Amino acid sequence: MRLPSIAASSFALAIGLVAATPAAAQEGYRLPPPDVVDIVTRAPSPRVSVSPDNDQLLLLEREALPPVAELAKPMEKLAGMRLDAAINDRYGTRATIGLSLQDIASGDLRPVAMPADADISDVSWAPDGSSVVFTNTRSDAMDLYVLDTQTAAARKVMTGGVNPIFQTPRFLPDGSLLVLTIPEARGPRPVASLTPVGPAIQDASGGQEAQTRTYQDLLENPHDEAMFEWLTTSQPVVMDADGSNKRKLGEPRIYTSVAFSPDGKYMLMEWIEKPFSYQVPYYRFPTTTAVYTRDGKLVKTIVRQPLADALPVQGVVKGPRNVQWHPTEDALLVWAEAQDGGDPRVETDNRDNLMALAAPFDSEARVLVRLEDRASGAFGIEKSDDLVAYEYDRDTRELRQTLVDVTGNNAPRQINIRNIQDAYADPGEPVTTYTDRGFSVARSDDGALLLTGAGASPEGLRPFLRRFDLDTLETTELWRSSGEQLESVIDVLDDDGDSFITYFENPIDPGNVRLHRKGEVRALTDFRDPHPELTGIKRELVTYKRADGVDLTATLYLPPEYKEGDKLPVVVWAYPREYNDAATAGQNRDSPYRFTQIGGYSQLFFLTQGYAVLDRAAMPVIGDDPETVNDTFIEQIVASAQAAVDFTVERGFGDGVRVGVGGHSYGAFMTAHLLAQSDIFRAGIARSGAYNRTLTPFGFQSERRIFWDTPATYYELSPFMAADKINEPILFTHGMNDSNSGTFPQQSERMFAAVKGTGGTARLVMLPHEDHGYRGRESVLHVLAEMFDWFDTHVKNAPVERDTDDASAE
Repeated sequence: MRLPSIAASSFALAIGLVAATPAAAQEGYRLPPPDVVDIVTRAPSPRVSVSPDNDQLLLLEREALPPVAELAKPMEKLAGMRLDAAINDRYGTRATIGLSLQDIASGDLRPVAMPADADISDVSWAPDGSSVVFTNTRSDAMDLYVLDTQTAAARKVMTGGVNPIFQTPRFLPDGSLLVLTIPEARGPRPVASLTPVGPAIQDASGGQEAQTRTYQDLLENPHDEAMFEWLTTSQPVVMDADGSNKRKLGEPRIYTSVAFSPDGKYMLMEWIEKPFSYQVPYYRFPTTTAVYTRDGKLVKTIVRQPLADALPVQGVVKGPRNVQWHPTEDALLVWAEAQDGGDPRVETDNRDNLMALAAPFDSEARVLVRLEDRASGAFGIEKSDDLVAYEYDRDTRELRQTLVDVTGNNAPRQINIRNIQDAYADPGEPVTTYTDRGFSVARSDDGALLLTGAGASPEGLRPFLRRFDLDTLETTELWRSSGEQLESVIDVLDDDGDSFITYFENPIDPGNVRLHRKGEVRALTDFRDPHPELTGIKRELVTYKRADGVDLTATLYLPPEYKEGDKLPVVVWAYPREYNDAATAGQNRDSPYRFTQIGGYSQLFFLTQGYAVLDRAAMPVIGDDPETVNDTFIEQIVASAQAAVDFTVERGFGDGVRVGVGGHSYGAFMTAHLLAQSDIFRAGIARSGAYNRTLTPFGFQSERRIFWDTPATYYELSPFMAADKINEPILFTHGMNDSNSGTFPQQSERMFAAVKGTGGTARLVMLPHEDHGYRGRESVLHVLAEMFDWFDTHVKNAPVERDTDDASAE
């Protein structure tokens, strides 16, 4: 499909890009065809947030993609974070550029007046829905605004001085604001000395394991430490909603959390202390968690956690962790505490305890419930002192829910258990609401919870709203998406579930918000199709079998102009996942009625170039024992890939020869393996992958074993070691600023060098200033141009005659 586009041509002239051709490397960024440029650069639909009082929608207007120049802003890479020193916040690009309020009852839309170059973030509702607090970023500071939802007027209440690195501004129940601010007397920005004071030294004491993942952006020297402390130190402040009457809370520290108790009498404060580490991110630095009175007097130190740089893989710290307020009690602290020393390798029937400590915090903590497996979260319930605690068994992948009465009057009771990979058995998540004191809790109706979920089924997703009785454990379905559409609940307006708001889409509706009220349905938004020229794309959920009998699924896309019987070049795009059993691996987790949204550098843009796309092609790696599941990784992904290609032939749209494979991150890792270990595909596209597992020696993805336990596995699972077997063309792309653990840019550079050095055909595209995912406008368009050219040359226009009679795995 080649549609004319004046906007695309104007864009190309404006930024000086050159049209994509299959020629040799050219200077500067390149463009895909104009129709694709036009689609990529259109603004997406607004995001929608429902007010806590269920009266209004907040529409957050977005822009499409920022220029690469915005990504080129200076950043500080510190302790596993990327920080923008100019504004004292996490580094990022502009996303939200405007706000509007829409009345749910009348549908009236009111735009919010903001500066022309607005850069809005940190958006948070007041618990009663009367106001919204947010920040607006300027070139050198972040200003604090409060939006009055009755008048739709936004007022600046603080000019500069906000420090939202660890906690964003939020409302307190009395309508005041809690804001972490830049300390007034923090001093000038640290300056790196040109004369080193000495070497950077790290020390390992013999006899203690310290297994850490390959984290990026860690501290490296004393100047990094000074910058980290300078940027992250904050002064908590409470102020009136108009910015007046500021009151400081405590002294300046590196606060990661400040939270008032529900009764407002106490503060729970957590902060980072020295010594910092050059081996692990900030969240493993030493921390102190303590309770203070509202006027800043220390009541009790709950825990001082030392530096956690020697945790086992998937381990947790000893002592209290995840300390938080019980949402419906006046001042009750709850936390999880390991009973296995934090080591998941220890065999035990009591891995964690859920603990509680009530005001005035002068007694010993009590055990609320003893958990067999690792605690993984909890939620409170409206109009109840009960908690629902989650625990997770990493071996069986079972998630257990236990109802806990914090008064101790009733024994803990298991209310649900399931394999988290069993999508068909997912009971849903609770609908939340706010208490009068501003805490989020599960909505409750006469002892029952309202649950929403995706509703996975063999026929596709059918989202639901259910009522779950906590006494009888019986479930009643109140509503379920039906017909040729995909509709899911985003908020419920009353306790009995008669009125609720949904997100609705179908193959021709791009996604809009609807109100269901006592059986009647009304549209609340009318967002337009972002790419009407793609109307007619054929989308189908398909199933097929692997040679060993495992059921596989994928989403098949065919171009609008496709005619039955046509033979098309095919793109297979995938991401491997591990499963305990074949039954869950073959479940259907998509919908045939989803709107085909295409944007960014999506592989679905191949549809505009005359390809069929077999997207999300299942590549399950199945094994009863999670410790050894990767021992058959290669055999299983090759078998799944062969089944996918065989399906394209059986269905008649593919010829089995002009087929390319691609993936991002772990999917790139898979792509390199498939080209090395089989002759199924003509070419591959590998984006932002890791290819040498000896460079991630303390585990990767779900691999638990370390390199020294099983070096042969790490060797076999490194496509770098089989680079000489890659005899099909492979395109590598990678962001030069990739922050993802394990996917260092060097991974693609060395993999490309290995393929090139052993006589293979490869191309390496390193994208300036880009992260693990690509955000810059020029980068996104260039990647699409490269992908189109690569598969046009090596897949679409490849000879149909096979090079060999055997296209199966080697």
